[in-house]
Amino acid sequence: MTRHVEESVPGTSGTARPALVTRRVPGVPRAAVLFLHGGRADSRAPSRPWHPAPLRMRPFVRAAVSALRAEDVLLGEVRYRVRGWNGADADPLHDTRRALEELRGLAGDVPVVLVGHSMGGRTALSAARAPQVRAVLALAPWCPEGEPVAHLRDKDVTVLHGDRDRVTDPHASAAFVRRAREAGARADFVTMADGDHAMLRRSGVWHRSATEITLALLPSRPTAP
Repeated sequence: MTRHVEESVPGTSGTARPALVTRRVPGVPRAAVLFLHGGRADSRAPSRPWHPAPLRMRPFVRAAVSALRAEDVLLGEVRYRVRGWNGADADPLHDTRRALEELRGLAGDVPVVLVGHSMGGRTALSAARAPQVRAVLALAPWCPEGEPVAHLRDKDVTVLHGDRDRVTDPHASAAFVRRAREAGARADFVTMADGDHAMLRRSGVWHRSATEITLALLPSRPTAP
C-alpha cells in the first residue's frame, strides 16, 4: 500500500506544510529511506517540485520503489521551504530534521537511510546527527572544508562523486570521507568514472549504483530465533 502525506496550502490552514512527502508506506515499516534533492548555496526563493533539482532525484526514487516493492521499507522525500542552504541558517537541514520528526510520528523510531544529492548530500551528512539516521548515501555532495564529521562515528557513509563534476569538488568529498573514517565512521568513497554533477552522463549507472548501495545500507531483517 502507498499513501501520501497530505499537503496544506500556505496561508489557508495556519500550519506549515509537511516536510515529509511519502512515496511508499508499507503497513508496518521496519526501516525508511528519505531522498534529499539539491539546491543552491544561497536562495530564499520557494522550492518547487518542478524545479530541476527535485526532478533530478525522481529516477532514484522510482528505482528504489521498484527494488523495494516486496520490502517493508518506507520511502519518502524531504520537501524544502526554500531553495538555498543560506549560510548559518542551514534551511534544508531544519526541514530535514522536521521530516525526521514527522517520520517518527508516522512509522515510529525506525532506522533511516538518507540519500542526498549536492546540497542535499551536505544536508544528509549533517542530519545524520539524529540517532535514527543509521546511514547516508551522498551523491556528488557539497562538502565545504571543515564540515563536522564527529557525529558520523559508528555510522555508515558512502559517497559517490563523478570525476567530471565541475559544480562540487570530488577531491573535497574524498577528503571528507577520510576525515569521517578517522572519526570512526564506516565511510567509503566511490569515483563515478565520466560522471558529471547532474548525474545525466551514464545516468543508468548512477541509478543502479545508488539503488544497490541503498539496499546494502538498510538494516538486515531480524533472524528468527
